[in-house]
Amino acid sequence: MKIIEEDKPDIICIQEPYSFQSKAAGILKKYKTYTSKEGRCRAAVVATNNQIDTMLIQQLSDADTFVVEILKGSLNITLVSMYFDRENPIEHDSKIEAVLRHAKGTGILIATESNARSTLWYDTLTNTRGRILEEFITSKQLYIMNEDCNNTTFRNHMETSNIDLTIISPS
Repeated sequence: MKIIEEDKPDIICIQEPYSFQSKAAGILKKYKTYTSKEGRCRAAVVATNNQIDTMLIQQLSDADTFVVEILKGSLNITLVSMYFDRENPIEHDSKIEAVLRHAKGTGILIATESNARSTLWYDTLTNTRGRILEEFITSKQLYIMNEDCNNTTFRNHMETSNIDLTIISPS
C-alpha cells in the first residue's frame, strides 16, 4: 500500500498476491479489486483511480488470470494479470490466445509471471519455457516492454531472474 501512496498508479497487476484464508489480503477496500473469491488466488487487478472505468471479463478470468477492460474517453485497453504455473507446460496454456481473440482491434497489456526465462527479456539464460514463449510472442506480433536494468523482476533467498513480463500489442 506504501507504493500506491507514493507512486499513485491508476491500475496494478499482481501475481501471487499475499493471501489469507484463500483471499488476497492487504489491499484496501476502497480500491476496486478483481481477484478470485475461492481457492488459491495467483493473479489480481487493482484499480485505484475511480475515474477509469474497469469491467471484469468473467469468461476469460480464473484464479490464475484476470482480464479487465479499461475505458477512459476513447481509450480502450484489455488488461491482463496472469500467472503461468511452472508445473504446467506453457504450450498448453491457451488463455492468451482467448484473450487475443477477445481483444482484437483494441490495445492489450499483459502483465505476467511467466516462470519462463529468456535473454530476450534480459534474463541471464534462456530455458525451454522461455523459447516457447519467445516463439509465441513473436508469432502474435506482440512486444516485450521489459527493460535492461540492474533490477531483476524476481528475487528470493535462493535466486534472481527476470520471469515477470509486460507484453503489449502494437495498438
